Amino acid sequence: MQACRERAGLTQEEMAARLNRTQSCISKYEKDHKVPDMPTMMQWVEATGAKEVLIAFLYGLDGLSIMQDLMRLVGG
Repeated sequence: MQACRERAGLTQEEMAARLNRTQSCISKYEKDHKVPDMPTMMQWVEATGAKEVLIAFLYGLDGLSIMQDLMRLVGG
């Protein structure tokens, strides 16, 4: 989730404002100390434009690996 937020150019504070959460809550999501519910996950996807990561998450795949593979395909 952190990689998606950073790729979108958002700080934790900006993401917190968009999701109506606290910065501490965003940090917990990113460190896997708290699991977002589906409405929150959908808001995260909308805010970051990371639909491919949501799909990977729903299929139980590692979203970061998927993003890295996509970047390799695009880059080379």
